[in-house]
Amino acid sequence: MVPAQFAAHLTVAGDAAGVPPQFTAYFTASAAASGVLIGLLFVAVSLRPETVFGEAASAVGRAHAGSAFTALVNCFFVSMVALIPQAGLGVAAIILAVSSLLNTATLHREVARQELHLTMLVLGVLTYLVELAFGILLIPHEQSISRIENVAYLQIALFSVALSRAWTLVQGKHLPAAEPVSSASTEISPPQPPR
Repeated sequence: MVPAQFAAHLTVAGDAAGVPPQFTAYFTASAAASGVLIGLLFVAVSLRPETVFGEAASAVGRAHAGSAFTALVNCFFVSMVALIPQAGLGVAAIILAVSSLLNTATLHREVARQELHLTMLVLGVLTYLVELAFGILLIPHEQSISRIENVAYLQIALFSVALSRAWTLVQGKHLPAAEPVSSASTEISPPQPPR
């Protein structure tokens, strides 16, 4: 349920489109790309499902997959709302930024400090905070080209966060380091006589 004070902004009064026509191609491509990348993320997770969602899965694996998914879903829905005629992009950006911040906090709460990829976490949180600010600034000026450009450039940042998280997942960086095999355990012992 959308709060009443935002409901009026979901549909812009008059004949104004959601975004100016010059952004239609960009947001169409962004929606398509995020949809495809969400599908590829599912493929990446399916390569090692037990390391991401299994009982023995680490919190880091869940955080990487969840962070990538959150950023891609954010891009997808912002782009879809931007393509709806007379829709308010500012409110959509606010709602998605808040939900992405909450999801990011939930995902990273269980991750141990030494396993936390602090740089990526900070970049993700900052990106969502900036999206929140851009959404607030966009509400009174839904047709502002410079403010819509800001949202468009922000999506590029979200794509980079998502892709870097997905790449670390594919590389297996969320997996615990393999224990070194001692030389004593690799020596072949002679067969023992039957007892």
